[in-house]
Amino acid sequence: MKEGGKKILILGGSGFIGNAIYKELCNYFDTYATYYSARNSFEDNQQFFRYDMQEDDIYQLLEKIRPQVIVSALRGNFSAQIQAHQHIVEYLATNDCKLFFLSSANVFDAYSKYPSYEHDKTLSESVYGRLKIKIENMLLRLPKSKMGILRIPMVFGNSSPRVKEMKRFIWNNEPIEVFPNLIINVTNDDILTQQIHYLINRDQSGIFHLGSYDLVHHEDFIKEILDRIGSFNPIFKRVFTTNEERYLAVLPKHNKLPKNLQISYQQIIDHHVIG
Repeated sequence: MKEGGKKILILGGSGFIGNAIYKELCNYFDTYATYYSARNSFEDNQQFFRYDMQEDDIYQLLEKIRPQVIVSALRGNFSAQIQAHQHIVEYLATNDCKLFFLSSANVFDAYSKYPSYEHDKTLSESVYGRLKIKIENMLLRLPKSKMGILRIPMVFGNSSPRVKEMKRFIWNNEPIEVFPNLIINVTNDDILTQQIHYLINRDQSGIFHLGSYDLVHHEDFIKEILDRIGSFNPIFKRVFTTNEERYLAVLPKHNKLPKNLQISYQQIIDHHVIG
């Protein structure tokens, strides 16, 4: 049964996270998605539209689909992302529509002494973090009911690019970089997509930090994940960017989700079985 007949468009639906969101939502809502890489499975799916951020105007696609909810999981060229989101914001201003934007813990990467909460001021030293801040700032000028900013830490999962890359490094006997002084929180595709489903279904808006409610050292977490995946002898390259402990973690304080949608880093680790 489709919930309330909402029409949803996922931008970046052929990527790891975008596709996981599509699979979570498509049985419940009238769900559409964009793909960029011309893989046959998407070409043949009537719910998927090809969209090239650098060539196509998102406005035309929005006029065609007329979604009530847009989920942006776009990746790729930074200036094209900014332009696309400017056009989405223009569309939101005159249509009954809300945007959920997948942002990142990197919007706080200039602050390393503490974990970050929803209402903390953003500041980034990275190009990626600055891109996310620029788009967040566009959304913060909209009425709150029109937007959700979803700040996400590192995403794991059996088919995630991070885990696949670690497996590849192990097979090729290449070192896996770990950051012993970095304190993070984490998530995986399963819980993240359930959280997004909840936010859409309950028509929530504002800023949400969608990561584990507790913290772990990057090195310890990676080692535990690899222990769960299989009995390997990986080579680790320990990278110290500073002698101090530094945080890159987005913790929820103001906008907490229900208990069944809160997760610990240990549950993320336990989720990794040999796959």
